[in-house]
Amino acid sequence: MENELALLLNILWNVFALGFVTAAMWLLAAVLMTVTIIGIPWARACVTMASYSFLPFGRSLVSREDLTGVGSIGTGPLGLLANLVWFLLAGIWLCISHLTLAAAMAVTIIGLPLAWAHLKLAGAAIFPVGKRVVPNEVADAISLGRGRAAWGRMRGG
Repeated sequence: MENELALLLNILWNVFALGFVTAAMWLLAAVLMTVTIIGIPWARACVTMASYSFLPFGRSLVSREDLTGVGSIGTGPLGLLANLVWFLLAGIWLCISHLTLAAAMAVTIIGLPLAWAHLKLAGAAIFPVGKRVVPNEVADAISLGRGRAAWGRMRGG
């Protein structure tokens, strides 16, 4: 049932919420970053976000470090610096576009799930480096694992 709902919402997303347009904006950002050569790490993040922007329902964004359990350049201090540079060059504009579309979708009750997806993408637009797209079940398992670990620390174990 969840897969059918995600499929329906992804279709509605691309028809009414302009998901294909936002995915194209992310791909355009990827092309522009690739042209600069030094922007290739950001281009990879843009392609990941384009994939998520095209089909956001049934999937979630997680930190690559949370997913693999291993830190990397993209999730450490250099990743933070890369995200700050990204935010100043392109992230702010993609974030504003997603916020604007979220406001337009939130006008109707049926558009609320679509608005929520745009809000998730607006947050992702701010700091996309070091993120991976995974099925919701994987994201839930990661969250549950972090919760259990925190609970264990609180109990002194």
